[in-house]
Parts: sequence; C-alpha cells; structure tokens
Amino acid sequence: MKFINYLENITGVGIYPLVSFLIFFFFFMAVSLYLLRTKKSHFDLVSKMPLDSDSPANDFIYEKR
Repeated sequence: MKFINYLENITGVGIYPLVSFLIFFFFFMAVSLYLLRTKKSHFDLVSKMPLDSDSPANDFIYEKR
C-alpha cells in the first residue's frame, strides 16, 4: 500500500502543511526582525567573545585544566 493511501484516510490532514508553514514563516520573520533591529556594535562585541581571554567563560575552562 502506498503512503498516499494512508494520508487520504486521516481526517483533516491538509491542515498540517499549513500549520508547519506558518510556524516556519513566523519564526523566520522573528529572526529577521531581530537581526535587522539589533545594532551592529552588539554583533561586533559578540563576535569577539570567543577570542577574548578576559571573558569569564574562558577563565572557567582554563582553570579546570
């Protein structure tokens, strides 16, 4: 039996693609708005954090060794 036969027997199966698209769309729009509204200086600061030796997270990692 083909997979399409199983889908035809499910009541309201057409709503699932619509719901999944709406979830994706709203998440994409939220991330896009966040990226557009955040200042570039914030991204510059965050991008340098892994290289910063004065970061508390890096100190914690090096103290364990």
